Formats: sequence, C-alpha cells, structure tokens
Amino acid sequence: MGKKVRKEPETPSKETFDPLSIESKKAATVILMLSSTEEEVLAKACEAILRYAEKGDENKSSLVGLGVMEPLCHLLSHGDSLVSRNAVMALGVMASNNDVKGVLKKMDIIPSVISKLSPDGDVVVHEFATLCLAALSTEFTNKIRICDNNGLDPLINLLSSPDPDVQKNSLECIYNLVQDLPNCTAVCRLHGIPPLLHLLHSEFPVIQQLVLCTLERVTSDAEARSALRGEQGFHQLLELLSSREHSDLHAEALRVISNCLEDAGSLPFLQESGKLDQLLQFLASPASPEVLNAAAKAVSRMARSGENRKLLHEHDVESALVNLLATDNDHVRATACQAMTGMSENDASKDKFRQLDVIRAIVPLLANESGELREAAAQTLSRLTNGSPPNSQAVYEAEGVGPLVHLLQDPRSGAMAHAAAVLANMAAQEPLRRSILARFGMRCLVGPLQAADAHTLTSAALAVSALACDADGRKEFRNAGGLAPLVKLLSSKDSEIRRNACWAVRVCANDEPTATEMYKLGALEILQDINMSANSRNRFSEAAFQQLLDSNLSVKYSLGGQLTSSDITGDGFYDPGQARPGQRVLPLEDLARQHVNQHRPVIAVNGKPDYLISTESSDNKLQDVPSPSCSSTVLNKSGVRSPSKVRSKVRREEDRRKDKDESGPQPDTSGVKPWTQQCDADLHGLVLEASRTVSPLRDERDRCATLAKLVSDAMGGTVARDELDRFMWEIHLSELKLQLQSNVIPIGRIKKGTFSHRALLFKVLADGIGLSCSLERGEYNRAWNKVRLTEGPPDIHGCYCRPRTYIVDLMHSPGVLMRSDSPEAIRYQTI
Repeated sequence: MGKKVRKEPETPSKETFDPLSIESKKAATVILMLSSTEEEVLAKACEAILRYAEKGDENKSSLVGLGVMEPLCHLLSHGDSLVSRNAVMALGVMASNNDVKGVLKKMDIIPSVISKLSPDGDVVVHEFATLCLAALSTEFTNKIRICDNNGLDPLINLLSSPDPDVQKNSLECIYNLVQDLPNCTAVCRLHGIPPLLHLLHSEFPVIQQLVLCTLERVTSDAEARSALRGEQGFHQLLELLSSREHSDLHAEALRVISNCLEDAGSLPFLQESGKLDQLLQFLASPASPEVLNAAAKAVSRMARSGENRKLLHEHDVESALVNLLATDNDHVRATACQAMTGMSENDASKDKFRQLDVIRAIVPLLANESGELREAAAQTLSRLTNGSPPNSQAVYEAEGVGPLVHLLQDPRSGAMAHAAAVLANMAAQEPLRRSILARFGMRCLVGPLQAADAHTLTSAALAVSALACDADGRKEFRNAGGLAPLVKLLSSKDSEIRRNACWAVRVCANDEPTATEMYKLGALEILQDINMSANSRNRFSEAAFQQLLDSNLSVKYSLGGQLTSSDITGDGFYDPGQARPGQRVLPLEDLARQHVNQHRPVIAVNGKPDYLISTESSDNKLQDVPSPSCSSTVLNKSGVRSPSKVRSKVRREEDRRKDKDESGPQPDTSGVKPWTQQCDADLHGLVLEASRTVSPLRDERDRCATLAKLVSDAMGGTVARDELDRFMWEIHLSELKLQLQSNVIPIGRIKKGTFSHRALLFKVLADGIGLSCSLERGEYNRAWNKVRLTEGPPDIHGCYCRPRTYIVDLMHSPGVLMRSDSPEAIRYQTI
C-alpha cells in the first residue's frame, strides 16, 4: 500500500507551509491521516483504505485491528462531500467482513448509513451505502435497527434508481429484511410491490432472481398476494413461465405462483386463462430438478382446497405426480409425495392413486437414505390408508408392514408419527393387525410413546389403541413396558394426546392383567382427576375410567359401591370396604402383608383348590389367560359333583402344607417370599353345594330363594330385626383376624356375617352358577342384592311381562323377594 499526498497552497505566502509530499507503505500511517483537518488528506486517505480493503478479507481484518473503524465512521458525517463519499465507499467494501460487522454493531452505525439514502444523494453514495446495509442486514439485531430507523422506505425508493448496482444492493437488503414476516406486510404497506414487479423486466438476471426470491417471501402474506394480483403481477409471472428465454427463472417464478395459489381465486383464474395446463406441463417436462420441485410444490399448495382438488383431478394430475416418483432426485420425490398427500384428501384421487399402483412405488421409499423422503412417503401412506381398507390391503401386499414398523425407530419424529398413523389405519383389519404384531409392532411403539413431539405422541397412542384390540398385542405391549409411558400421557396438557391416550387405556384395559398393571401405575387416579375437570373431561376419559373399573371389580365395588349383573366376580375378588374420596385402593397382596390392625377386615374370595391352582398356573404361564372362577368343580364318575370328596381333598392339601411348614423353613433362593392367596375350602364347598342344589332348578324365584337360604345358613342363619344388636358378628370377625394373623379373611370362613358379607357371598355364588344379580353397598355395613324377574306365564304371542326388580332378603326372612320400591325393601336397606 502506498500513497503520495501533496498539499498545494492556493496563494503562496510567507505564512503558508511549503507543499510536502508524503509516501507511506504502512496502513497504520494512513489511519493516522484520518485524523487530519485537511479535506484533501482525508479524501485521499479514505481512498487508499478503500483500495487496500478491496484486496482481500485479511486486509479488512488487519484494518480493524489497527483501529480504522472509529475515525472512518466519524467521517461519514463530514461536511466535505468528497470525504464523506470516500468514507462511505470504504465502509461499504469493508462491511462484508465479520470483524467489521461486529465493530459496526457496537458503534450503532446504521442510522448514519441510512441518512445517506436520500433521493437527491449521489448515486455512488447510494451504491456503497446500500452495499453496507445489505451486508449488515444478514443479522437479526441489525434488521431490527434498520426497520426501527425507517430504513425500509428509502430502500424501496431506491429500487427505481437508474443504477443497477443500487437496485441490486437495495434488493438484497430488502430480501434479507423480509425473512421476518412483519416486514413482508411493511413492504406491501410502503407500496413496494410495483417497483419489484417493474424490475422483473431488468436486463440483469441476478436482479430478476433477487426480485423473484423477494416476492416468494413477500407473498407468504395474504395482503401482499392481494396487492400482487392488483398490480397484474400474477399475469406477469405466468408470462414469464411462457418465455423460453427466461427458463433459468422458471423455478423461482413457480415458487411465487405456488404462494399465490393459496388464495381461493387463483386457480379459477388459471383455469379461465388456460394457464393451468401450461403449469401442469412442468410436471411432465424434462426440466431441471428445481423446476420439477417447484411445480410439484405448486400442486401441493393448490391441493389445500377441496374445489381445487376436484379441478386438479379432472386434469389427471395424479398421473403426473406418480411419474415424478421415477426421478432420481430425492427432494423432487419428497415434494411429489407431499402433493399426493394433499390430493389424497379427495376420495376420487385416492382411488386413482390405487389404480396407478402408487403404493407399490411408495413403499420402497420408506427405507430411503433421505430422511425427508422417508417422512414424506410415510405421510402419503397415512393419508392414502385413512378410511380406505383397500389401500391398507395394498400396503400389506406391497410388503410395507416391515418398513413401517422399522420407521417407528426412525430419528425423525415426523417419520415415526406418520408410520404409526399408517399402522393404526391398517390395524382395523384383523389379518393386517396380526401381521403387524408378528413383526413386534407393539414393542416398537414404546419408543414413540416417549417422544417429545406432540404429533408423534398422538399417532403412537392411536396406534396402540388399534393394535390392543388383540389379546396378543396387549400382552406384548405390557411385557415391553409400554403401559408406564402410556399412563404418563394421561397427564398431558395437550387435549388430543390426552384423548388418544384415554382411548388406548380403554382398549388395553379389556383384560384383567393389563388393567391391574395400569391401576398400579396410577391410571385410575389420573382419570378421576381428569373426569373431575370440566375442561379436561371427555367421553374417552369416562370410558377409560369405566373400563378400568370393569376389569378390576374389587376397585369398582370399593369406589362405586355397586356391581351390576354383568360384573362377574371370581377368584381374586376382594372387598376392602368403601373407599373415601381420593383414597387409593391397595392391591390384595399389599393388604395381606400389613400387620393386623383395628380396621375392618378385607373379605377375600378364592375357592379354587391348590391342586387346581398349581395345574392351571402352569397353563396360564403359557397362555396368559385369567384363571377360571371359583365355580370350578370336580365331577365323580357319574357326572355328579361330589362335595365331600373335594372338601376332603382340599383338607388333605392344607394338612400337607401344615406338615411342610412344621418341618422347618425352606431355603429361599430369591430372597423375597412370594405371596399367594390361600384356598378357601369352605367357599369351595358352598360353590359345590350351590351347583348341586340351585343349578338344577328351573324357576328363577326358586333359585333365588334356595340360594338365599344357603347363604343365610352359612353365615349364621336367620337374624330377627330386633336381635341384630346381639348377633355379635364384629367379635367373630376380630377373632378370625387374630386366628389368621391377617387383615384378610376368606369369605367362606365367616360363620357370622351381616348384610354386607351375606350380599357379597350371594353375588359370588350366583355368578358361579349363572344366576343374574347385582350387588349394592349401603351405609353402616348394609348391602343387598337385586334380581330382575318376570311375573306370570307368557301371553299368547310368547311374550313375557316387563321384568321387575326385587331385593333378596338374606337376613330376616331368607329367600323372600321384596319389590325394590316396597316399604319392606327400603327398610331392609336402612337401619
């Protein structure tokens, strides 16, 4: 770097200093000259810095290190126009350097640069001032400063400058600014659309491309699209597509048109003007990938409207989109899939795609290396299979189940979500559902249930509900640890996630093991809280809550105090008493492990002999099915149940267990003694007795009366109303608790039972022999059974009278049936 500066006086005099020529090859020396008071020195120093900075980025950084920025920026406002112009030129060239940008940001130079954009300013100043702003506008904070200082308006005005460099720099700066949506509206408000459209006719391609890129961003605003149509901009863009000379601009023009097609009136205009066919021809032409991608994106935008989809279907756009799948550009294929997704909202298009066998072409894309393409392909399949069993079958026939299940572990959340949606659609058909389960579809859904993306969680929960219709699916899901994340989703703040999770819980709770596990995870309490909230409660949460109760009758009876005739009790049922609001009902095993306390005992039901339990438990390990109810019996050779033989065998099993216990403790290899519910031999004997004496009866009244007497005899016999206080059933139960050293008492061991015990025993025995009855709990240890019976013979048409509801007396007059609305029945239910 070298510069000679010579100062020549206007009029020689004794007071003036003789001219001095200085030659310097050091940048630091020139920077010192920026502090001179002489205009000519300042102008030439700025010019020297400009030439030095133009040589490379390293020179710009070195100038920053030497402290050039502060004196150079100060000269922007110098009174001499030449000095000010040269300073702007030097600053414009240096502004592209990152070090320079950082210093200028701290110095807040933007207001000073904007002040140089006045319409009557020097064109050279305009060129380098806009160059500086274009470089600075790439950073977000600088964009804010430009807009806060009203920089957008003069930039738009400079689009009409006769200098192409000013036009280009202004366009570049505006393009950077409109990346923020509020500035798109501002461009429209400041009447920026007309000058932008005018520059479409520029002779410089770089300016035309910048205009189209800017319009693409600006037309994301509806107001700007309206202004564009008002200025005949849509027509100009279509004319640009018709010109082969501007083929290099077709991709950018198509992207702007794509934005405009979001408005309802754009496609009819294309149809009327005959330009729609021309636009669709780009899908079939041997164009560049950029053009094909832009054309497919335009179709995708058009397909957002139902009327547009019908119109596109009439022009057979489906065939053109399918052909795009044969290209070797992943981005084009992904955009084509997105357009198919939009068109698949139309049932006619969905059928057309199936006729074109598009599913067989899409399935291989599920395993593509491009994550964008995998996601787009899965999304298209999710839309094609939605409500279309033939398309679901087509995915299965194209061997798409395996890739879809594999996508459930994809790193892209969108791919996971759409794959889960496809599987949910396919699972509506049993053969397809079994195919998904055979590929461990339920196990692979556990991961998506723990995703952070709301869409993935929604789709995964829906897929679980679809696949859990099968018992094998519920077992696989339970064993894979899927219940915990599913129950966690019940607490989601997203209403759609919560709704789908509720439905999945409702379906999973169809079998007792799954329902019990979800109850342990706190699902019932969460659903209770949801149903207590007016904003969160919905039909799905109520259905899930009810299904959990129906699959866990012990909890249902404890919380609700009622079992219907369709609630069939069996072995493992227990009555822990009426639960208080918000109280958690503990599992029977937890209750049995508690020390004996002063609370009411837990009444347990288990009438299965141990030798049957040991046999069936091994079968259950293989089949994972609930064990049969306590009504299981043993038949003698003649086919008649033999209670004495079974009871004696049960007693022998108990004696054998006692002898084993007395022989000493056995080594425990696990370290934790497993809990098992002991067989209630007395209950088993009552089951056999009920089967022998009640089952053969044909008349429902006789069956109810006979069973009621059996229950009463087993629990202390008839107790008159005035003798209830002297019945002493509480002392009997306390003695049993001490004798058994447990808070859990087998119901068959109770020999003095009150209303609640007798009603429970009646329900258990009635369920065992197929006698329909309900169980309801009242206050103060009251409980009763209701049966529905018809009266009288059928009429001449074979129709019976409407059945009436009766309450069975088990206490005062065992076997008497009282009309549920009679005074006697009401008195029976109260003290």
